[in-house]
Amino acid sequence: MKKSTLSLFGAFSAATMSLSGATSDRPNIIYIMCDDMGYGDLGCYGQKYISTPRIDSMAREGMKFTQAYAGSPVSAPSRASLMTGQHSGHCEVRGNKEYWGNVPMVKYGVNEDFSVVGQHPYDPDHVILPEIMKDRGYNTGMFGKWAGGYENSVSTPDKRGVDEFYGYICQFQAHLYYPNFLNRYSKELGDTGVVRVVMEDNIKYPMYGPEYRKRSQYSADMIHQEAMKWLDKQNGSTPFFGVFTYTLPHAELVQPEDSITNHYYEQFTVDTLDYAGSEGSRYNPVTHTHAQFAGMITRLDTYVGEVLDKLKEKGLDENTIVIFTSDNGPHEEGGADPTFFGRDGKLKGLKRSCHEGGIRVPFIVRWPGKVEAGSVNDHQLAFYDVMPTFCDLTGVENFPAAYVNPNKEVDYFDGISFAPTLLGKPGQKKHDFLYWEFNETNQVGLRMGDWKLVVKRGKPELYNLRTDIHEDNNLASQYPEIVNIMVDRVRKEHTPNPHFSVTIP
Repeated sequence: MKKSTLSLFGAFSAATMSLSGATSDRPNIIYIMCDDMGYGDLGCYGQKYISTPRIDSMAREGMKFTQAYAGSPVSAPSRASLMTGQHSGHCEVRGNKEYWGNVPMVKYGVNEDFSVVGQHPYDPDHVILPEIMKDRGYNTGMFGKWAGGYENSVSTPDKRGVDEFYGYICQFQAHLYYPNFLNRYSKELGDTGVVRVVMEDNIKYPMYGPEYRKRSQYSADMIHQEAMKWLDKQNGSTPFFGVFTYTLPHAELVQPEDSITNHYYEQFTVDTLDYAGSEGSRYNPVTHTHAQFAGMITRLDTYVGEVLDKLKEKGLDENTIVIFTSDNGPHEEGGADPTFFGRDGKLKGLKRSCHEGGIRVPFIVRWPGKVEAGSVNDHQLAFYDVMPTFCDLTGVENFPAAYVNPNKEVDYFDGISFAPTLLGKPGQKKHDFLYWEFNETNQVGLRMGDWKLVVKRGKPELYNLRTDIHEDNNLASQYPEIVNIMVDRVRKEHTPNPHFSVTIP
């Protein structure tokens, strides 16, 4: 097997540590990324039906971005873009590819088959965010959805710089809130690999059917509780980097019946829908779907509030950057009703679409005394900008050259740090373009200034976002010269990948 990324870059640790100064000079970072929340699902982004007081307060205390973009219109590649600093034309993971059963590992020099469950792995020879943060001397924890490699692959959390992980290695399990198992990896507990945490009542009650709701262990609560335990162990002597990838409000629409859910049952007594499911569906039947969906977002809001409260309780509030965002646009699966809630925030397209509604996401940054409270910013950023931003804020010099793998012919880093924007400093660089591609719907998206190109099965569509934010008027026939310029950029940015493909015009 090839050397791991950590071994390739481990020699850099001593140099970076000596440049960074005292440990306390480096900020702690908590990156909270929920699942399938649309641009218009929060009160601070215009939502009228759902209560999100803690996240709204976070926006008032920090900076709200209005033109922030996910890495992809679906989960796994969007997370890959965050982790790798690459857009989806360069990244190894470009779709929600799933592995089941025995998978040969010959590609990576191993002549064995492994029993696996999970997604396509990140490139083991390209550095990812937790490895950089570990290299910087941070305690690293991740709680929620991994989606960066199936069990026993070359890219599980324990092999990619994560000290403590609890949640879903497998995205398929993450479609259900009362799953058969979760995964744990803990250096503190001395685990040597990823361990399945089998749910207590998964034998008595099946994953599908009327008895399913009798399962007592709600995974979202369990994951949040583990994240809070990890956070409670941080004492400020060593900086920490936490990635809380909560699965709320991803389908299915189900949660415990408590005061949150009951409140929305009363609110949506008339305008409600039931979801009966279908043969072969991964989602169980649901009643009161509007109430369930709204309750899931308010439950998530409560989690965010508890994180912020814990930081204040421990005296870590002022030296901790907290970011809240979503992995992609809103879904309509499992009975979700985005039209009812206006979930696209007046944007066209849902999850799996390269139109604005599938990729433009809420993005809030809070850092007391450093990020201007109550500020709203229209800087265009994408998930692949997070890596250079964190490197900038934690004192990495000479990025990305410091982390380019010398054994790779080409090692792409596509992001631009937006630290100057956060800190109110001059010199903010801007993207000439932003790029997305998604194989499952055979779409490509490209934004250049106010121009937006959407390629569907090889056919380009052109929109002017300044005058047509909903992308209703295709101007491709009127501005062929613009189309040609943007198509040429698409051709330059797309690199072939044997596992994922799109039709390039």
